[in-house]
Amino acid sequence: MRFTSEQRLDDGVLEREFTLDGIPGILWTPATASPSAPVPLILLGHPGGLQRMYPRLLDRARQSAADGFAAATVELPGSGDRPRSAVTEQARADLRRAMAAGEPVGAEIVDRLVLPLVEQAVPEWRAALDALLALPGIGGPVGYSGGVIAIGTRLALVEPRIAAAVLFAGSFVPAATVEEARRVTVPLHVLLQWDDEGNDRQASLDLFDAFGSAEKTLHANLGGHTGVPRYAGDAAAQFFGRHLR
Repeated sequence: MRFTSEQRLDDGVLEREFTLDGIPGILWTPATASPSAPVPLILLGHPGGLQRMYPRLLDRARQSAADGFAAATVELPGSGDRPRSAVTEQARADLRRAMAAGEPVGAEIVDRLVLPLVEQAVPEWRAALDALLALPGIGGPVGYSGGVIAIGTRLALVEPRIAAAVLFAGSFVPAATVEEARRVTVPLHVLLQWDDEGNDRQASLDLFDAFGSAEKTLHANLGGHTGVPRYAGDAAAQFFGRHLR
């Protein structure tokens, strides 16, 4: 991990940009963190494009820091300045064509779009977690918050250091992800925008039903994809407060 920039924000949060094996990322650390008092870590998932997503990621990171947690994120494969995949780009084009025509998005398109992303992104997230937990001032437990929900599901299944997850519904769900969800056991808090224009609501409900966690909560709100109410974030923060302290 190589840090490329550093700034102290007005609320005392230390923001550091980094690269890890050529993958860009950002780490936010609260002023309370120290080698003698390491803080828990929340991994901030997103749909890709760090520059585009930065304002929303920063808001979530500030909330995490106010609650006493560090937060970190990395760029997804094929997003930002990272190389594009011809297979994924074709799947994305097929997706847009189907949606523009008002046609249902077939499972084959969803698999081509999402599964290669999961296969590449999850090992990268785990490598980032290795590097982040080696830094002074950062310790466990670890939470995951955000989307793509198929990535979050896989991480919650295979990464034993993740103690709890807040998953954002709103991305396509392959059938393979539903099967993986049955073996997920960590506490879950799932956010769903009921009127999300790009989301198959029933697929999100079926995925929630499939999760094997003994503790799982569905927080559904009226509104579109970007209309998540502030209090929904407050509920997610309370969830992490219970499980990461």
